[in-house]
Amino acid sequence: MVKSRYFYCLFLMNSLINIINFVPRELMDRRFDGALMSILIAVPIGTTFVYVFTKLMDKFPGKGIPEIFNSLMPRLVSTPMLLVYAVLWYVAGVITLLSFVDITLRFISPDTGAYPVVIGFLILVCLCCRVDGLSLLYGLEVILGITLPLILYASVKALANPNFSWDSVLQIVTFIWHKPDIKSMAAGTFLFSGYINLAIFNRLFHKIKLRHVWLIAVEGLLVLLMTFLVPIGYFGTIGVERHVYTWFSTADSIRIETFLIERMLFIFYFAYMTLSVMSVIVHWHVGLELFKSIMPFADKNSSKAKLWKEWIILGLFCVATLLLMFMDQYELNQLAEWFLQIRWLGEMSMIATLFYCVIKMRKARRRNP
Repeated sequence: MVKSRYFYCLFLMNSLINIINFVPRELMDRRFDGALMSILIAVPIGTTFVYVFTKLMDKFPGKGIPEIFNSLMPRLVSTPMLLVYAVLWYVAGVITLLSFVDITLRFISPDTGAYPVVIGFLILVCLCCRVDGLSLLYGLEVILGITLPLILYASVKALANPNFSWDSVLQIVTFIWHKPDIKSMAAGTFLFSGYINLAIFNRLFHKIKLRHVWLIAVEGLLVLLMTFLVPIGYFGTIGVERHVYTWFSTADSIRIETFLIERMLFIFYFAYMTLSVMSVIVHWHVGLELFKSIMPFADKNSSKAKLWKEWIILGLFCVATLLLMFMDQYELNQLAEWFLQIRWLGEMSMIATLFYCVIKMRKARRRNP
């Protein structure tokens, strides 16, 4: 069993990775139409989800969602639900993967073909997501130890830059009282969604000591405000809409005068490339385990059968990813927008189902003390 700090690693990974996915784009599109108020509402909602889901999973120490659902619900109900959740986890990973391939081609190596880049990422992700969950958590902790200082340094440099316009930020703040937007709220709550990986990683926890929940809310609020306001400070309230990956454009605007590498972009890219690959590995590891839990096989205890299961599922993941490469920027934006909303509904349904499972478990214990 692992320590509770690894739960915070899962949360922190997801909160940091939101800077490069389509959360900033969703917020920027509605910067005059309630994005700021949506952020303020998303923080308590996301924090509540973290607290409630963690407490519910604590009722089932050492068990993942497949074991909980299959033991307390009919297979005709649990199997379709697990299938939907598995697809959602796959999509969460593939959106991050496709986004980072696009970022690599736009900012780092525009002359390289898209397919060599995506195939390289796929090979790395598929090999690593088969690793056991405990090793992944150890690796995640090390990667956060490397990337977090770089991300904090980039954030400080961005705020301290003389080109940062506080007037643009204050202008956006004047729209704070605009009514919230449901799409912006769905995007804002995605920052807190690292907790949902407990669906599989709870197998490694005996009991999670969730302390100082207010720190989760404060960290989430600060990251969301940074994600939303810093690019506006650089490109203005109107100019920011011309940039697809606003934070990478922001990093490309920052120079480091007293370092071997002059462009902040390369440091920022290294930090987020490492974090993005780890995020995809974690998401696909969870998706893989969920798919394995619903795949029938003749000899479940055979290591060869388990190996075939894994590579069949990962093969489907890779084929689907290569097919999604045909999407243009607009279609990828649409996919991300739909995912952010469906994912929010999926989290609510999982929490509601866990409530049902806890009640059913208590009733069973009363009947069989």
